[in-house]
Amino acid sequence: MARRVRAASRSTSRRKAPRSAARSTPAAKRSPRRAAAPGYLDLPPEQSAYATARIAVLPCPFDGTSTYGKGADRGPAKLIEASGQVEFFDLALQRKVCEQGIATLPAVKFRSDDPARAVAAIEAAARPALADGKFLLGLGGEHSVSIGLTRAVRAVHGRFSVLHVDAHADLRAEYKGSPFNHACAIHAIAEDDRSATIVSIGIRAVCEEELAYAQERGIHLFPGHELRRRPDWIRAAVALLTDPVYVTIDVDGLDPTIMPSTGTPVPGGLDWWQVCDLVQEIGARKRVIACDVNELKPDGVNHHSEFLAAQLSYKMLNCFVDSPRS
Repeated sequence: MARRVRAASRSTSRRKAPRSAARSTPAAKRSPRRAAAPGYLDLPPEQSAYATARIAVLPCPFDGTSTYGKGADRGPAKLIEASGQVEFFDLALQRKVCEQGIATLPAVKFRSDDPARAVAAIEAAARPALADGKFLLGLGGEHSVSIGLTRAVRAVHGRFSVLHVDAHADLRAEYKGSPFNHACAIHAIAEDDRSATIVSIGIRAVCEEELAYAQERGIHLFPGHELRRRPDWIRAAVALLTDPVYVTIDVDGLDPTIMPSTGTPVPGGLDWWQVCDLVQEIGARKRVIACDVNELKPDGVNHHSEFLAAQLSYKMLNCFVDSPRS
């Protein structure tokens, strides 16, 4: 059975012949060379060249401040690897956004676990693609990567509102000695622009100080325990946003029954169709300028988590890039 339709000249079979089999030059006469890792969706060159791509994917493999399950630094590579099995055509949306081109940028390099330096490195890496007019998809890494990504977006596009999906509020002013800890990501973003609208969905773990800050700052919280009693929560949340919009999804916002591979899983999260309905509503009603998916922690067992994160990221691109409101 065909996995998906690629370029007309490419094979559509699920099993691909080894790269060496396609070459006529005998192996003994070739210089040894390490094959480059496939990019996002494993797209052919004509759909992944930076010059013509509408979308740029920036891997941000930073995990310097996570405090429970370590390993989110491996998330971007494993998500990209899993994306090679994602169908190009989105059945629900009747769309194939990869035809507009998706370039995978080099992963951001980090010289230490210092989160302040990591934020600066991510901002510097993200700015050029945004300045070139690309739609940016950031891949974490822990949630602090969103601070650098949003700073780059603000530098190029100006002000925006934020839609945040998470099990945690991430509104601590400081944690473990740093305001750039992953537990402080949304607080840092909120302080970077005190007038920006922020809507947080699915929150199930929060301290009293975070609740007090949310009230003082005017952050709109949609706690997980309230969603099941509020059938209109998606429309209500999206209606609070003002264009343009940045979307950040921590995968622990999803329920651990479908997303176990994350650093701090919390029961009671969103299911697959809820998060799909949410991103589809955002794309239909708002102009999204960039987004990220973060906190995937591959564990070598639950490979469905990696595929879910890849599928979700591509669903977001199909919903957000050049949507009717863009």
